[in-house]
Amino acid sequence: MAVRLGGFLFLAVLLSAVDASRPAINQELSNLFNELWRLDVNRLKPGIDYTISVQGRAGFVNQGSHSVLDHASLPLFSNVNENKLRNTTTFSRFMKLLDNYERSTGITERVTPEKLTEINLFLDAVLETQVMKRAHQYLVSKGKSSSDSRQFKNQLNLIWFHLYHRQRNTGPDSCGFEHVFVGETKSGTEIIGFHNWVQFYLQEKNSHLDYKGYKARDQDLPDQDDHVLNLQFSWHGVMKPVGSAFIGTSPEFEMALFTIIFLMNTERSTTVLVNIDQCQMELVVIRQGRCLGTAYPKLLSSNSRHVGVNSH
Repeated sequence: MAVRLGGFLFLAVLLSAVDASRPAINQELSNLFNELWRLDVNRLKPGIDYTISVQGRAGFVNQGSHSVLDHASLPLFSNVNENKLRNTTTFSRFMKLLDNYERSTGITERVTPEKLTEINLFLDAVLETQVMKRAHQYLVSKGKSSSDSRQFKNQLNLIWFHLYHRQRNTGPDSCGFEHVFVGETKSGTEIIGFHNWVQFYLQEKNSHLDYKGYKARDQDLPDQDDHVLNLQFSWHGVMKPVGSAFIGTSPEFEMALFTIIFLMNTERSTTVLVNIDQCQMELVVIRQGRCLGTAYPKLLSSNSRHVGVNSH
């Protein structure tokens, strides 16, 4: 009897350990992020404002490899409404920031009055959106941000734009914004960061980037309406074996999500499991001291395929 009971206990512990390895859905953040999703009026709509072609599933590629089988003969983006990007304040000011950074780590970033003005104007535009106003309200309610909008702007500036050392023996060569939204290369053999769809589209349009195909499980194939994609691509001849990005979303939406996760946690690395719209995803945030090191979504399930599967 004792042996049988011991077996049951061992099995129970084993099963609980397996279950514990999968984070539970963060319902509070899921509710909040869906509210932000509904408030994101600047988001571009698939099939109307842009068209993507996901094509084939990309294969396994070792980091640093230059030889890869291309499973996508066409670009990911076949059409984007650039007039809407240019005429939406947060998008237009966001795009002005994309050429402000050195692509390679190890090269000290040069700060100019013009660049600082562009950052300032972008943050002003972001803070005027209902998305960031709601995010600010939530963070104030949790005691993580000041109710003073100027102090909150300074907080966003520190998290996203304060320069720091990503590579030793150099001057400040990186920041959260550059890493997440612009992308960087390391030692000329590795793409790090680069998790933004607008930058992806612009680099692809200018023939600096080659989309190689999507990354997904057999039972969860992406389609042209998905707002999050896991993908593979090369940039200036350097491979990103597995990358990820929101598609169509506004910069204020992405900044709001990752800022909330950053400020609500103190661990160096945080992963939260959330359901947003029809997608289930992990949102990963890694700190670099008081600044953002990296932040990205990882799509687990789309088109509501997770509904009824993950009840926990």
